[in-house]
Amino acid sequence: MCIGVPMRIVSSAGETALCEGRGQRQQLDLMLLGEVPAGTWVLAFRGAALRALTPDEAQDINAALDALDAVLAGEADVDAFFPDLAHREPSLPDHLKGSPK
Repeated sequence: MCIGVPMRIVSSAGETALCEGRGQRQQLDLMLLGEVPAGTWVLAFRGAALRALTPDEAQDINAALDALDAVLAGEADVDAFFPDLAHREPSLPDHLKGSPK
């Protein structure tokens, strides 16, 4: 399974940046993004910053990764990680509902 991880840029120099996230510090390649200022959240995968993230996107991805960690640790209740989804009926987006018959 391939998982991108949100990381925040601490400093950048040219085509690389020192980033931190989820308890790690890592040098990331910025060639896909170009210059990105310190403080920006990026989606990191295999040593590269794939795209810039909003702080809300980074928070949502971190919550999903926390939920995955909880499930792998044997915790069954992950609703707290997804308050926007818990305790409501799921619904399909309009483009998946099909045409009325």
